[in-house]
Amino acid sequence: MHVPDGFLDAPTSVATGVVAAVGIGIALRGARRELDDRTAPLAGLVATFVFATQMLNFPVASGTSGHLLGGALAAVLVGPSTGLLCMAVVFLVQCLLFADGGITALGTNISLMGIVTVVVGWAVFRGAQAVLPKRVSMVAPAAAAAALVSVPVASMVFVALYAAGGTVDIPLGQLTTAMVGVHTLIGIGEAAITFLAVGSIVAVRPDLVYGARRVLAARTLQIRESVR
Repeated sequence: MHVPDGFLDAPTSVATGVVAAVGIGIALRGARRELDDRTAPLAGLVATFVFATQMLNFPVASGTSGHLLGGALAAVLVGPSTGLLCMAVVFLVQCLLFADGGITALGTNISLMGIVTVVVGWAVFRGAQAVLPKRVSMVAPAAAAAALVSVPVASMVFVALYAAGGTVDIPLGQLTTAMVGVHTLIGIGEAAITFLAVGSIVAVRPDLVYGARRVLAARTLQIRESVR
């Protein structure tokens, strides 16, 4: 889904660049509340894992491609603010060292695949936690649901950006069908990977998973009340 240089017009690229800059600024402040001495090293591992999974590209159509995104996974593991910073670092490295996504489209890619997937993924995750049983074992299914939804939503946002400022002559209906259809399938695969990744960490060190903190805090409170 990396957007290349020139695929969107200048006003759209500038607008998404501003959105990306504001989002990163907010994330820098929010990350201070999410990270501590135990979880900070996990942020580097998350960025590395997302970078590796994004190397698996699936051709879509006319200058676009789809791949695993990882925004929901990052948000659940290290928090939405830190997760966005991890995603931004990944896109910056891909852009500068691997020419994956254009330099003028860096803000677009951060907004599209970073902010959208993190915000949507975290919202779906918290919504799933609200309706699922308050158990640690439910963290992984909630994360999988977040990943499943975030990927096709990101593809729909891409279509909206193209409709607003696309410079390549592609029929909008054809692009929508290709992007949403392919990324729905990719979302299923990403949901499975997210479930396995989050589940494996929760099984051994649930305290390291940001998305499990509220469940663990509630469980600790229940234990203390029962002891009293």
